[in-house]
Amino acid sequence: MVVRTTPANQREETQTLTLLRAMPSIPGPQGRPRTKPQALVGDRGYGFPWIIAAVKRLGITSLLAPRGSDHGSGLGKIRYVVEQTLANIGHCRRLKFCYEKTQSMFQAFHELAAAMLCFKQLPRHVPAL
Repeated sequence: MVVRTTPANQREETQTLTLLRAMPSIPGPQGRPRTKPQALVGDRGYGFPWIIAAVKRLGITSLLAPRGSDHGSGLGKIRYVVEQTLANIGHCRRLKFCYEKTQSMFQAFHELAAAMLCFKQLPRHVPAL
């Protein structure tokens, strides 16, 4: 998971390619580590033609709805995971309001919240007796 905090008045699509390039490699059970996601899901705020073309050039399947298109694309079940993750990060009381004086500290708390979410998803291993 890549987390990046930006000012509230910054447009969403400006960080899309930066986030995709910042994604670390993910080792699998066999073969080379995965260096990019299989698909990119986002709302119409990301659906600019140049973003969709850039994502396809990176070899990633674009599930971005073009801006101005009709609603009802069928991505609600997939987008639910994204919205639920954002809501769970918002449950951290310290992140509801920006108490930090520096952006680096605010970024660090967001990364800590994301790490806690990932940790909760790990399977519980109970040693056999």
